[in-house]
Amino acid sequence: MKQDKKNSEKAKKRTQRDYTLGFKLSVVDLVEKGDLTYKQAQRRYGIQGRSTVLTWLRKHGRLDWSQPYIHFKKMPNSEETPAQKIKRLEKELADEKARNLVLNRMIDISDKEFGTANQKKALARTARELQQERKLSLAHACRLFGISRQTIYQHEKAWLERESDLLLVKQLVENKRRLMPRLGTRKLYALLKADFVENGVKIGRDGLFDYLRRERMLVKPKKNYTKTTHSKHWLRKHPNLYQNRKLSRPEEVFVSDITYIKTDQGTHYLSLVTDAYSRKIVGHHLSNDMNAESVVKALKKAFKSRKTTKDLIHHSDRGLQYCSEIYQRELKNNRVTPSMTEGYDCYQNALAERVNGILKGEFLIHQCKTVEELERYLSESINTYNNIRPHLSLNMKTPNQIHEKTTEEYPVVLN
Repeated sequence: MKQDKKNSEKAKKRTQRDYTLGFKLSVVDLVEKGDLTYKQAQRRYGIQGRSTVLTWLRKHGRLDWSQPYIHFKKMPNSEETPAQKIKRLEKELADEKARNLVLNRMIDISDKEFGTANQKKALARTARELQQERKLSLAHACRLFGISRQTIYQHEKAWLERESDLLLVKQLVENKRRLMPRLGTRKLYALLKADFVENGVKIGRDGLFDYLRRERMLVKPKKNYTKTTHSKHWLRKHPNLYQNRKLSRPEEVFVSDITYIKTDQGTHYLSLVTDAYSRKIVGHHLSNDMNAESVVKALKKAFKSRKTTKDLIHHSDRGLQYCSEIYQRELKNNRVTPSMTEGYDCYQNALAERVNGILKGEFLIHQCKTVEELERYLSESINTYNNIRPHLSLNMKTPNQIHEKTTEEYPVVLN
C-alpha cells in the first residue's frame, strides 16, 4: 500500500503553476550555495522538464548560468559538488575521531548503568557491513558478542522498515517546506500528524525533532532588528487602549506596523494591518517610501475586508505616518478609535512586530531582483501565512480559520 502511494506520488506530473516563487527561489539558493546541482534538485523535488531548474537559475539566480558546467566541475561518474564533498569528508573525519575516543567506553557505561543494550541494536548493521567488506563473517561476529544470527536478521529487518517510514516522513516535510521553507518542527508535526496516521508511520513530536536533527533539517532562528519609527515629533498622539486588554472576538483591535524589504533595485517598505484576535493579515501595501499616503493604503484595504459592524480599535506605534492628518482622518471617517504605544516601546506593539518577523524570517528569505517580483512573492507569502501556517497561540489553527469561524455570528457590513 505504501509502495503504491509512493509510486503514484512519483508519477504525478506538475506544471509551472504548482511551483510558487518562494519555492523557486529556495531551489535557486540551494544550487548556488553548492548544496545540490541543478540536476540533483530536479530529481529530489520531482520537477518536470529537463531544463526547468536551469531556467529558474538564469531568471532568478545571481551567477552567470549561460555556461552551467563552470559552476559544477565534477569528477567522472560523481554527482557530488566540491561543497558537498568537503562537507562529507569533514563529517566523516570528525565522526571517526569521536568514535575512536569514546565509542567503547560509552557503550559499556550505557549498557551497564541504563540497560540500553546498545551492542545488540548496533551489532546488526555493523556485522552486516563488515561481512560485505569481507573483514569479519556474520557468524564470527555473533559468537564474539553471544548473539544469535536470528537476532541480527530481526534487527536488520526492523531497521530497514523504520528507514523506509522515515524516508516518507522526509518527503512529507519537504512538500510542506516548499510553501513554508522555514516552518518550525512543532508546526510541521501539527500539519503532518494526519498524514503520518494515514500512511501508518509511528512518529511523535520529539521523534520528528530527532529525525530532522539527524538530517540537518531543523530551522535555525535568525535575529535582525532595524529601527524604522520616529516617535519624537509634535504631532498629536493617543493613549494606549490595547495594553492589558482581553480580546474576545475578531475585528476588535487592528495593529499596524511598517518594515523594510530590500531588492536589487533598492529598499522598499511594507505596511501591514493585522487583526489582533485572529492574527490574520487583513491589509498590506508595498511602496518605495514611508509617506502617510502610502501607509494609509494598507488601512483602506483592511477596512474594505471588514465583516462586522462592532466597535474597532486601531493600535500602532507613534510613528509620523500614524499620527498624520490623512491617517487619523481615515480612522475617524470609519468610526475607528485610535490607540498608540507610550513613547518608543516596541513591546507595546509586540504582535505587529511578531507578524513582521514571521514574514521576513520564514517567508521572504530570498532577495528579489525587481519590485514586481517582490510583490508577487509577498502576495504568495501572505496567502500562505493566512491560510496554511498554524499558530501556537491559536491552538495550531490558521489565522483565517479563527477569523472566519468567529465572525459568522456577527452581522455582515453592507457596502
